[in-house]
Parts: sequence; structure tokens; C-alpha cells
Amino acid sequence: MSLTPLLDGPDLREGAEPAARHLARLGPSLLSGPELIDALDQSDLRGRGGAGFPVGRKWRSVAGRQGPRALIANGAEGEPLSFKDRLLMQARPHLVLDGAVLAAGAVGAEQIVLYIGREHSAAADAMLHALAERPATERARIRISRAPVAYVSGEETAAVQFVNRGVALPMSVPPRPFEAGVGGRPTLVQNVESLAAAALIARRGGAWYRSSGTLLVTVTGAVARPGVVETPLGTPVAEVVERAGGHPGSVQALLLGGYFGGWVAADEAWDLPLHPERLRGTGHALGCGVVAPLPADRCGVAETARIVSYLAGQSAGQCGPCVFGLGAIAETLRRIAVGRSRPDDLARLDRWSAELPGRGACRHPDGGAGLVRSALGVFADDFAHHLARRGCAAARPLTAGVA
Repeated sequence: MSLTPLLDGPDLREGAEPAARHLARLGPSLLSGPELIDALDQSDLRGRGGAGFPVGRKWRSVAGRQGPRALIANGAEGEPLSFKDRLLMQARPHLVLDGAVLAAGAVGAEQIVLYIGREHSAAADAMLHALAERPATERARIRISRAPVAYVSGEETAAVQFVNRGVALPMSVPPRPFEAGVGGRPTLVQNVESLAAAALIARRGGAWYRSSGTLLVTVTGAVARPGVVETPLGTPVAEVVERAGGHPGSVQALLLGGYFGGWVAADEAWDLPLHPERLRGTGHALGCGVVAPLPADRCGVAETARIVSYLAGQSAGQCGPCVFGLGAIAETLRRIAVGRSRPDDLARLDRWSAELPGRGACRHPDGGAGLVRSALGVFADDFAHHLARRGCAAARPLTAGVA
């Protein structure tokens, strides 16, 4: 069966696709309930929020619970380099709603929460308008919750905490959302792109998706046309970068997967397949689907310092390893980047980034530490240059923000 991309249909510049046009274009869902979960298993669809967990297995873990259940459609998208989720909600809101309703039916959820980043007003407006076009029986079960503007807001336990208590605090201790989430009910928290893909699988089947599925990639950095690229699973990184107007010859490294991803040297990155499992096999991760080439004239040490400073500032403030550990790593990186390093700074970074993971109240410090570990390898020569020559001409003022 032919490819049916997530963003197929009307030109994206036309705005949200109306309900009638959406249904005429795609037709009704053919699979639901346990049959849909089986199709998800067959499809090998992986979550697109960052963790890459098998979607069918995640749905099954909630469907097997007793009593009332709930669903959070996660469109918080707090990653500064990612734009795919808000674009999907703005352009194809009914595909997201189809996926949410199908997921709720499959896992037995009575309540659906659309969890949308507070800064993504256009996406929220499109979803609200689309909700008004849905049947009254669906509207009665669905509400919108506006996630606070914070990096950690999109983590699934933070989403549950915000819906329950109005505070987006991530947690690493049980119970997990599938055990007790919204209102204490077993809760499925699923990224909106994953739900949209599930809505296509409900129409085309698991085997179709396994052979013809696509993913949304945000390409930014050293490219002429930054934005969201939809591409078949397994597409080489080089092809996606070139589609966005980038050129391998002008790039020294790529940030793959966003701020919780990792740096990859350019000569290694170009042939990597954009596929969750195949990337994992190479020691890398798709994460939230970000590909950010770093120009050859930019300093990898300074860019890493900038990102880690941002992450340290986004701590939920729940534990020492995050507040002090990630903060100390950020300050050490800053010293090195501006040419004020101390003799043992590199050894400190190596030790701290190895010791920090697994010690926090959530996985926020783990993400920052992983990024630093990748930087120490990819930019080893740059770190040595900074330590020996007290900085470099490529370093820019260190302000929080994107790479």
C-alpha cells in the first residue's frame, strides 16, 4: 500500500485541516480495541516523545489494569529545538484526536487530557477548533490542559503531576503513570505524533506501517531551510539535512535527538539511519527527532556549555544531584569555554558526568550528563585546545538558548 504521511493532505500554509476534509481524505478507522493494539505490536511503532518505548506494549500495560483509566495526549514539546508536535497539532488536529480517541478506547480510558505547551497558542487554538467539530460524546470526555513553559513539563510523570496538582514535577519513583496517574487512575501518557501514527495504523494496518511508516524530524542549525521534515523510517541523516538545505562539507558535528540526545561527529553521522531501533544499535538515540548540524566555524565546547547551562536552569529543584551536580557541570563547562579553566576541570567533567546518572529525583540530570559525555568524545581536540590556550575564537557569549 502506498505511503500515507502524517502531514499529507492540504498545504500546511492553509492551517488546520477541517473534519470533513480529513475524513474524506483518510476514510474511517478500520481497527480499534485489542485489534489495534495487536496492529501496533506488529508495526513496531516507537514513542516519539523521546524514550522510544514500543507503543503497543505501553497501551497493553494500561489496558490490562482494573477500574477507570485515563489518557494524556502529550503535546507539551518543551524541547527548545523541536517544532514537530506543534506543527502536527496546528495542521492535522483531527489525526491527533483520532489517535487519542482510539487509544482511549483501546486501553479503556474514560477521560482524555490534551496536554499542550502554554507557549504553543496556535496549536491549542487548532485543537480547540477541531474539538468543536467532533461528536458531542467525544467532546464530553476531552479537556485541554496547558503545560507550563519548562523543559521538564513534557516528561510523563510531570504531566500527571500538573494535571493532578498544577505543578509539573517529574518523578522517578513508583507508582508509574500506567499504575496510578490522573486522579489515581492507570494512565496512558502518549506523545501526539505517536497517537497520529496510531490513527494511520488503524486505517492501514501494522504491516503497512512497518514497511511504509514515516517520522517527523525537526532540522535546525547549519541548514538554509530549518523546519520540520517528514521522511520514511530509516532515511540517512545526510538526506534529511540536504533536504533542509544543509551540506555535509560545512558541518563538524550534529546534535542528534535534542538536548537530551548527544553529539555525533559529522563523518559518523551522515549514514546513520533515522530509525529508533537501528539508531539504538549504533549507540545513538532518535530522542524527540531533532537533527541539528553544528557549523564548522562554531565552537562545540561553547555550544555544549550553552545547552548545559540552559538545562541546569530548567531544573525542577527537587534534589541535590540536579541542582548542585548539573549546576557544577554547567559552571565548569562555562569556565573552560571562556578560557578560565582550572587544571583538573576536564577530569571533573569526566567523573561527574559518569557519576550523576541515576542519582536524581528524575532523569533530568541524566540527560545533561549524557550530552556532556558525548561532547567529551566528539570535541576532545577542542577541549584540549581550550585547556591549553585558554579559550578559542569560535566561543560566543554564553547565554541560555538553543544550539
